[in-house]
Amino acid sequence: MKASIIDVRYKMKDILRALERKEEVKIMYYGKEKGIIIPIKQQTIRKAKDHPFFGSLKGGKGTQAVDELMDKLRGERYRAF
Repeated sequence: MKASIIDVRYKMKDILRALERKEEVKIMYYGKEKGIIIPIKQQTIRKAKDHPFFGSLKGGKGTQAVDELMDKLRGERYRAF
């Protein structure tokens, strides 16, 4: 689907319907393509029980300290601070 800036402003419902049909929407400005809106893929729903921290201290196994376990799960992104 192609949509002008005016269409984006006034016909957003039509654009959303096109995205629901998994169509790409090309944004046109003065007849030239300026961008593309791409529909997202279906995301899988993750459950809390699948997270590695859930039940990690249950039953006495995995008795490492909570701080150590959280540091391991967070990784490098928090060590920089």
